[in-house]
Amino acid sequence: MSTDSPTTPTSRPWSPTVVEALLDGTGMRIGIVCGRFNDLVTERLLAGAEGGLRRHGVDGDDVTVVWVPGGYEIPLVARRLAASGGCDAVIALGAVIRGATGHYDQVANQVAAGLQRASMDTDVPVVFGVLTVESIEQALERAGTKAGNKGEEAAVTAIEMVDVLRRLPGPSA
Repeated sequence: MSTDSPTTPTSRPWSPTVVEALLDGTGMRIGIVCGRFNDLVTERLLAGAEGGLRRHGVDGDDVTVVWVPGGYEIPLVARRLAASGGCDAVIALGAVIRGATGHYDQVANQVAAGLQRASMDTDVPVVFGVLTVESIEQALERAGTKAGNKGEEAAVTAIEMVDVLRRLPGPSA
């Protein structure tokens, strides 16, 4: 197999520009919005997020944690933090667990849509760390037991997204 770069018909070497983030959160200001409903799960997600931020250089003084009643309230507060100018990224943490009614689908869909809208409206990464699961067992698995900690994963995603956006031209550059 040839190691030469493929060329175009004009013999120009193919050389893409690659943008990849460093996972160094030093100096980053991070907001975390955490739903209190299902707090057995959300407290573990928060601990995972805080640990992930700390391990990647984010100072505790640069982290703002806001508790809200539940998942449905997360997008509004996430948007407010993102629009404030005081956060480079916002992490949304919650646990929406399916019950016997259709409430689950409405909440899960609205939370996801609201968080995406908050991010797009503000040009600030708003990271989805809200569990949408079928049972408390699945939630606990994703909050630090069998399936890792989705709060920590969300923290690392926030750091990566801040750095990627800093490397790209645009309003946040």
